[in-house]
Amino acid sequence: MRDMDTLPTLFAALSDPTRLGIVERLLTAGPQSAGELGDIAAISAPAISRHLKVLREAAVIRQEIDGPRRIYSVAPEALRAISDWTLTHRAFWDASLDRLDAAVRKLNEETS
Repeated sequence: MRDMDTLPTLFAALSDPTRLGIVERLLTAGPQSAGELGDIAAISAPAISRHLKVLREAAVIRQEIDGPRRIYSVAPEALRAISDWTLTHRAFWDASLDRLDAAVRKLNEETS
């Protein structure tokens, strides 16, 4: 499991619409080359490469070398870290909202 210090890096890497689009494509379509990802946004191939570098350095995606091609895929552990963090906070909010609901019901019963 990732340390809390890595979450800001993961979220920062995913905060850009193009990078989020790349990750979404890789999640839905599977591993792809940089060339196949080129239609994600109306930007140049070097710009796509820079986005891929940011995602690699944040460990959101992996790169494998297949001859002259670089194939990119999502790093499951990165998404697991985000999911774990989200689920932990969801449990907190669910419990808080349940307490609020109970308090509102009790208040309504007392004023009826």
